[in-house]
Amino acid sequence: MGTPGALLCRGKPAGRAHDLNLPLKRPGRPRRSPDGAGGGGARAARRACRRPPRRRPHGRPITHGFHTISHGENLSDLTLSYLVLAVSFVIEAVSWRKAMSQVRAEAGRLGVSRRAYVARTSDTALKAMLFEDSAALAGLVIAALGLLGAQLTGDPAWDGVASVVIGVLLLAIALNLIAANVSLLIGQAAPRGMETRIRATLLAQPEVEDVVELLTMMLGPGRLMVAAKIDFRDEASAAGLEIACDEVDRRLRERYPGIVQVFLDPTPTRADRRGE
Repeated sequence: MGTPGALLCRGKPAGRAHDLNLPLKRPGRPRRSPDGAGGGGARAARRACRRPPRRRPHGRPITHGFHTISHGENLSDLTLSYLVLAVSFVIEAVSWRKAMSQVRAEAGRLGVSRRAYVARTSDTALKAMLFEDSAALAGLVIAALGLLGAQLTGDPAWDGVASVVIGVLLLAIALNLIAANVSLLIGQAAPRGMETRIRATLLAQPEVEDVVELLTMMLGPGRLMVAAKIDFRDEASAAGLEIACDEVDRRLRERYPGIVQVFLDPTPTRADRRGE
Protein backbone atom coordinates (compact mmCIF):
# COMPACT_ATOMS: atom_id res chain seq x y z
CA MET A 1 0.00 0.00 0.00
CA GLY A 2 1.45 3.40 -0.99
CA THR A 3 1.74 6.48 1.12
CA PRO A 4 -0.93 9.23 1.20
CA GLY A 5 1.36 11.38 -0.90
CA ALA A 6 1.57 8.77 -3.61
CA LEU A 7 -2.20 8.40 -3.60
CA LEU A 8 -2.66 12.15 -3.99
CA CYS A 9 -0.25 12.25 -6.90
CA ARG A 10 -2.32 9.61 -8.70
CA GLY A 11 -5.38 11.78 -8.20
CA LYS A 12 -7.14 9.26 -5.90
CA PRO A 13 -8.54 10.04 -2.44
CA ALA A 14 -6.29 9.05 0.45
CA GLY A 15 -9.13 7.24 2.19
CA ARG A 16 -9.60 6.71 5.91
CA ALA A 17 -6.85 5.76 8.28
CA HIS A 18 -8.01 2.20 8.89
CA ASP A 19 -8.32 1.67 5.08
CA LEU A 20 -4.64 2.54 4.75
CA ASN A 21 -3.73 0.30 7.70
CA LEU A 22 -2.34 3.29 9.59
CA PRO A 23 -2.63 3.94 13.33
CA LEU A 24 -5.47 6.25 14.36
CA LYS A 25 -4.48 9.68 15.61
CA ARG A 26 -6.41 12.28 17.48
CA PRO A 27 -7.36 15.35 15.48
CA GLY A 28 -5.18 18.29 16.30
CA ARG A 29 -2.48 20.51 15.01
CA PRO A 30 -0.51 18.81 12.24
CA ARG A 31 3.09 18.04 12.91
CA ARG A 32 5.76 20.04 11.20
CA SER A 33 8.22 18.36 8.95
CA PRO A 34 11.94 18.92 9.55
CA ASP A 35 12.03 21.55 6.80
CA GLY A 36 9.37 23.61 8.62
CA ALA A 37 6.35 22.79 6.40
CA GLY A 38 3.33 21.03 7.79
CA GLY A 39 1.93 17.87 6.13
CA GLY A 40 5.24 17.03 4.48
CA GLY A 41 4.22 13.85 2.65
CA ALA A 42 1.04 15.20 1.05
CA ARG A 43 2.57 18.57 0.22
CA ALA A 44 5.63 16.98 -1.27
CA ALA A 45 3.38 14.79 -3.38
CA ARG A 46 1.39 17.81 -4.54
CA ARG A 47 4.59 19.63 -5.40
CA ALA A 48 5.73 16.60 -7.38
CA CYS A 49 2.48 16.60 -9.34
CA ARG A 50 2.84 20.23 -10.41
CA ARG A 51 3.85 20.80 -13.99
CA PRO A 52 7.07 22.65 -14.61
CA PRO A 53 6.58 26.23 -15.80
CA ARG A 54 6.47 26.59 -19.54
CA ARG A 55 9.18 28.59 -21.21
CA ARG A 56 7.94 31.30 -23.48
CA PRO A 57 9.13 30.89 -27.06
CA HIS A 58 11.11 33.67 -28.63
CA GLY A 59 8.45 34.18 -31.30
CA ARG A 60 9.78 37.52 -32.51
CA PRO A 61 12.19 37.00 -35.43
CA ILE A 62 14.22 40.15 -34.76
CA THR A 63 14.95 39.45 -31.08
CA HIS A 64 15.57 35.79 -31.85
CA GLY A 65 17.96 36.77 -34.62
CA PHE A 66 19.99 39.09 -32.41
CA HIS A 67 20.05 36.41 -29.71
CA THR A 68 21.43 33.89 -32.23
CA ILE A 69 24.03 36.37 -33.48
CA SER A 70 25.27 37.23 -29.99
CA HIS A 71 24.99 33.84 -28.24
CA GLY A 72 25.19 31.39 -31.11
CA GLU A 73 23.03 28.34 -31.68
CA ASN A 74 23.63 24.64 -31.99
CA LEU A 75 22.79 23.61 -35.54
CA SER A 76 22.51 19.84 -35.97
CA ASP A 77 21.34 17.96 -39.05
CA LEU A 78 19.49 20.48 -41.26
CA THR A 79 17.89 17.98 -43.64
CA LEU A 80 14.55 18.14 -41.84
CA SER A 81 14.70 21.95 -41.77
CA TYR A 82 15.21 22.11 -45.54
CA LEU A 83 12.35 19.65 -46.06
CA VAL A 84 9.98 21.73 -43.92
CA LEU A 85 10.97 24.89 -45.79
CA ALA A 86 10.38 23.22 -49.16
CA VAL A 87 6.92 21.92 -48.22
CA SER A 88 5.96 25.29 -46.74
CA PHE A 89 7.13 27.06 -49.91
CA VAL A 90 4.87 24.88 -52.08
CA ILE A 91 1.85 25.49 -49.84
CA GLU A 92 2.42 29.26 -49.71
CA ALA A 93 2.99 29.36 -53.48
CA VAL A 94 -0.43 27.83 -54.09
CA SER A 95 -2.07 30.42 -51.83
CA TRP A 96 -0.08 33.27 -53.44
CA ARG A 97 -1.13 32.13 -56.91
CA LYS A 98 -4.81 32.25 -55.94
CA ALA A 99 -4.44 35.74 -54.50
CA MET A 100 -2.57 36.95 -57.58
CA SER A 101 -5.20 35.52 -59.93
CA GLN A 102 -7.87 37.45 -58.03
CA VAL A 103 -5.79 40.63 -58.23
CA ARG A 104 -5.30 40.09 -61.98
CA ALA A 105 -9.02 39.63 -62.53
CA GLU A 106 -10.01 42.73 -60.53
CA ALA A 107 -7.33 44.87 -62.16
CA GLY A 108 -8.48 43.77 -65.61
CA ARG A 109 -12.10 44.55 -64.76
CA LEU A 110 -11.16 48.07 -63.64
CA GLY A 111 -8.70 48.58 -66.50
CA VAL A 112 -5.68 49.32 -64.30
CA SER A 113 -2.35 47.61 -63.80
CA ARG A 114 -1.93 45.03 -61.05
CA ARG A 115 0.50 47.26 -59.18
CA ALA A 116 -1.91 50.20 -59.30
CA TYR A 117 -4.79 48.02 -58.16
CA VAL A 118 -2.86 46.64 -55.18
CA ALA A 119 -1.70 50.14 -54.23
CA ARG A 120 -5.16 51.73 -54.41
CA THR A 121 -7.63 48.94 -53.69
CA SER A 122 -9.92 49.24 -50.70
CA ASP A 123 -10.15 45.45 -50.35
CA THR A 124 -7.75 45.19 -47.43
CA ALA A 125 -8.46 41.46 -46.99
CA LEU A 126 -7.17 40.70 -50.49
CA LYS A 127 -4.20 43.02 -50.01
CA ALA A 128 -3.34 41.42 -46.67
CA MET A 129 -3.54 37.92 -48.17
CA LEU A 130 -1.30 38.88 -51.09
CA PHE A 131 1.25 40.67 -48.91
CA GLU A 132 1.35 37.92 -46.29
CA ASP A 133 1.81 35.19 -48.90
CA SER A 134 4.52 37.22 -50.64
CA ALA A 135 6.29 37.82 -47.33
CA ALA A 136 6.01 34.13 -46.48
CA LEU A 137 7.61 33.11 -49.77
CA ALA A 138 10.39 35.66 -49.39
CA GLY A 139 10.89 34.69 -45.75
CA LEU A 140 11.20 31.00 -46.61
CA VAL A 141 13.84 31.78 -49.24
CA ILE A 142 15.74 34.01 -46.80
CA ALA A 143 15.53 31.34 -44.08
CA ALA A 144 16.89 28.71 -46.47
CA LEU A 145 19.77 31.01 -47.45
CA GLY A 146 20.53 31.65 -43.79
CA LEU A 147 20.63 27.94 -43.01
CA LEU A 148 22.80 27.32 -46.06
CA GLY A 149 25.24 30.04 -45.03
CA ALA A 150 25.43 28.67 -41.50
CA GLN A 151 25.95 25.15 -42.82
CA LEU A 152 28.73 26.12 -45.23
CA THR A 153 30.61 28.42 -42.87
CA GLY A 154 29.79 26.78 -39.56
CA ASP A 155 28.78 30.19 -38.21
CA PRO A 156 25.19 30.33 -36.84
CA ALA A 157 25.25 34.12 -37.22
CA TRP A 158 24.01 33.63 -40.79
CA ASP A 159 20.82 32.11 -39.44
CA GLY A 160 20.46 35.03 -37.03
CA VAL A 161 20.90 37.60 -39.79
CA ALA A 162 18.25 35.83 -41.87
CA SER A 163 15.87 35.94 -38.91
CA VAL A 164 16.43 39.69 -38.49
CA VAL A 165 15.78 40.31 -42.19
CA ILE A 166 12.53 38.33 -42.01
CA GLY A 167 11.44 40.36 -38.99
CA VAL A 168 12.12 43.66 -40.77
CA LEU A 169 10.17 42.41 -43.81
CA LEU A 170 7.15 41.51 -41.66
CA LEU A 171 7.33 44.89 -39.93
CA ALA A 172 7.32 46.75 -43.26
CA ILE A 173 4.28 44.81 -44.48
CA ALA A 174 2.44 45.47 -41.22
CA LEU A 175 3.08 49.20 -41.51
CA ASN A 176 1.87 49.19 -45.12
CA LEU A 177 -1.39 47.47 -44.14
CA ILE A 178 -1.87 49.92 -41.26
CA ALA A 179 -1.47 52.86 -43.66
CA ALA A 180 -3.98 51.28 -46.07
CA ASN A 181 -6.57 50.85 -43.32
CA VAL A 182 -6.05 54.43 -42.09
CA SER A 183 -6.62 55.77 -45.61
CA LEU A 184 -9.98 53.99 -45.71
CA LEU A 185 -11.03 55.76 -42.54
CA ILE A 186 -10.75 59.18 -44.21
CA GLY A 187 -11.88 57.99 -47.69
CA GLN A 188 -9.88 57.79 -50.88
CA ALA A 189 -10.62 58.36 -54.54
CA ALA A 190 -10.81 55.68 -57.20
CA PRO A 191 -7.70 55.05 -59.33
CA ARG A 192 -6.99 57.79 -61.87
CA GLY A 193 -7.52 55.47 -64.83
CA MET A 194 -10.93 54.47 -63.52
CA GLU A 195 -11.91 58.10 -63.02
CA THR A 196 -10.91 58.82 -66.63
CA ARG A 197 -13.18 56.05 -67.91
CA ILE A 198 -16.05 57.18 -65.70
CA ARG A 199 -15.69 60.67 -67.14
CA ALA A 200 -15.69 59.21 -70.66
CA THR A 201 -18.88 57.28 -69.88
CA LEU A 202 -20.55 60.49 -68.72
CA LEU A 203 -19.46 62.42 -71.82
CA ALA A 204 -20.71 59.62 -74.08
CA GLN A 205 -24.28 60.46 -73.11
CA PRO A 206 -25.76 62.66 -75.89
CA GLU A 207 -27.43 65.09 -73.46
CA VAL A 208 -24.15 65.80 -71.61
CA GLU A 209 -22.21 68.85 -72.77
CA ASP A 210 -19.36 68.70 -70.24
CA VAL A 211 -18.36 67.23 -66.87
CA VAL A 212 -17.70 70.22 -64.64
CA GLU A 213 -16.45 68.24 -61.65
CA LEU A 214 -16.08 64.54 -60.85
CA LEU A 215 -15.59 63.11 -57.37
CA THR A 216 -15.19 59.47 -56.39
CA MET A 217 -14.81 57.93 -52.97
CA MET A 218 -14.29 54.39 -51.73
CA LEU A 219 -16.98 53.43 -49.23
CA GLY A 220 -15.50 50.03 -48.40
CA PRO A 221 -13.99 46.98 -50.04
CA GLY A 222 -15.24 47.02 -53.62
CA ARG A 223 -17.79 49.81 -52.95
CA LEU A 224 -17.49 53.12 -54.80
CA MET A 225 -19.50 56.33 -54.78
CA VAL A 226 -19.57 58.65 -57.82
CA ALA A 227 -20.65 62.29 -57.65
CA ALA A 228 -20.48 64.59 -60.65
CA LYS A 229 -21.53 68.07 -61.66
CA ILE A 230 -22.83 67.82 -65.21
CA ASP A 231 -23.39 70.60 -67.76
CA PHE A 232 -26.29 69.36 -69.84
CA ARG A 233 -27.14 70.72 -73.28
CA ASP A 234 -29.51 73.66 -73.30
CA GLU A 235 -32.00 72.01 -75.65
CA ALA A 236 -32.51 69.09 -73.24
CA SER A 237 -35.91 69.14 -71.57
CA ALA A 238 -36.60 68.29 -67.94
CA ALA A 239 -37.94 64.89 -68.90
CA GLY A 240 -34.91 64.33 -71.13
CA LEU A 241 -32.58 65.14 -68.22
CA GLU A 242 -34.27 62.53 -66.04
CA ILE A 243 -33.94 59.90 -68.74
CA ALA A 244 -30.28 60.84 -69.32
CA CYS A 245 -29.46 60.60 -65.61
CA ASP A 246 -31.07 57.18 -65.36
CA GLU A 247 -29.19 56.00 -68.45
CA VAL A 248 -25.84 57.24 -67.09
CA ASP A 249 -26.52 55.56 -63.74
CA ARG A 250 -27.33 52.27 -65.47
CA ARG A 251 -24.23 52.36 -67.68
CA LEU A 252 -21.89 53.11 -64.79
CA ARG A 253 -23.26 50.31 -62.63
CA GLU A 254 -23.10 47.82 -65.51
CA ARG A 255 -19.51 48.66 -66.40
CA TYR A 256 -18.30 48.95 -62.80
CA PRO A 257 -20.25 46.67 -60.43
CA GLY A 258 -18.43 48.23 -57.48
CA ILE A 259 -20.32 51.51 -57.97
CA VAL A 260 -23.14 51.52 -55.43
CA GLN A 261 -24.13 55.21 -55.43
CA VAL A 262 -24.30 57.77 -58.26
CA PHE A 263 -25.11 61.45 -57.71
CA LEU A 264 -25.48 63.78 -60.71
CA ASP A 265 -25.93 67.52 -60.24
CA PRO A 266 -26.96 69.62 -63.29
CA THR A 267 -24.53 72.56 -63.16
CA PRO A 268 -23.76 75.05 -65.94
CA THR A 269 -20.16 75.90 -66.72
CA ARG A 270 -18.62 79.26 -65.84
CA ALA A 271 -18.80 80.34 -69.47
CA ASP A 272 -22.54 79.72 -69.50
CA ARG A 273 -22.89 81.71 -66.29
CA ARG A 274 -21.01 84.69 -67.72
CA GLY A 275 -23.13 84.55 -70.88
CA GLU A 276 -26.25 84.86 -68.80
